[in-house]
Amino acid sequence: MIDHLQLHGETQVGTFARVLDAQVGSISHHLRMLEKAGVVERVEAPDGDGRASWWRLARRSFTWSSNDYESPADALLAREAQRANVRHQLDLLQRWYRVSPQSEATGFSTDSLAWATQEELSDLQARLNAMVDEWRRGIDRDDGQERMPVFFFAHGFPTEV
Repeated sequence: MIDHLQLHGETQVGTFARVLDAQVGSISHHLRMLEKAGVVERVEAPDGDGRASWWRLARRSFTWSSNDYESPADALLAREAQRANVRHQLDLLQRWYRVSPQSEATGFSTDSLAWATQEELSDLQARLNAMVDEWRRGIDRDDGQERMPVFFFAHGFPTEV
């Protein structure tokens, strides 16, 4: 749902149900849970029809750490959310690699290894987020060019060599 909202903007519950092949009640439940977490918010229907439930992202980027939570149960949920997010990212990457030889669309891979403090790593994250936001704002979706959804992800973390 988050990916759909990032690409398509405000979306009606019925559209989610069709796109995700799920029941409207299930979609509504998940949207309410995401609303409680501050991830999505309700919006008025573009046509003013109050019978339809419309939603949008409450923010463009999401970061969290299990260290942000004092409660062991909340920290456990945050770690599971991190694992689920990585699985989702890798699933998208593997799906692309399976079809990329048949596609004219090219992707890229980048990685780097350096020495950094926690503050420097946080600075890198902030700079990358700002760069991606600037890049996204610079895309003129009304210029008549055909575009495809593009997924970008990067991870920066302490490691051992």
